[in-house]
Amino acid sequence: MVLLVALLWAGLDQATKFWAEASLTRGESVPLVGELIQLHLTYNSGAAFSLGTSWTGVVTTIATLVSVGIVVQAFRTRSLGWALTLGLLLGGAVGNLIDRYFRPPSVGLGHVVDFLALPNFPVFNVADMGVTTAACLIVLLSLRGFHPDGTREGHGSREDDGAGADAAASQHEDESAR
Repeated sequence: MVLLVALLWAGLDQATKFWAEASLTRGESVPLVGELIQLHLTYNSGAAFSLGTSWTGVVTTIATLVSVGIVVQAFRTRSLGWALTLGLLLGGAVGNLIDRYFRPPSVGLGHVVDFLALPNFPVFNVADMGVTTAACLIVLLSLRGFHPDGTREGHGSREDDGAGADAAASQHEDESAR
């Protein structure tokens, strides 16, 4: 599930970036929803919010290592909520890594295509939306006590998000039968 969500999200990210480069002029804003959401093509050599523009290679290396870690965790995840969350995180990371590895100026130092603009906020892309949404979901799942292995804090059984409901029901039936 993690890898499927990641593939779909990275694909959506790359498709929208392809569209943005084909349809928008760099530096010009096009209102999408009035002044609230505008399309504004730009290229980012840094990390989130254009921080670390002189550290593009380091950002690429860290994002690559994090992505490998997420793939490893994907095979251990038994929670639907965590699988969707890690899929969004991996899809966003990979979407931007594709830019880093395959866009100018060079391999590993490529600039990320950004094109969505909100008032008083840095320009971003679909990959960034996946990473940000995943970060919020990680906090929410953690605060609610859900673990990637499908257990829930204080319950000792699989969570009830669909991924572990059958195991929890079986455990309850076994205890009732005793």
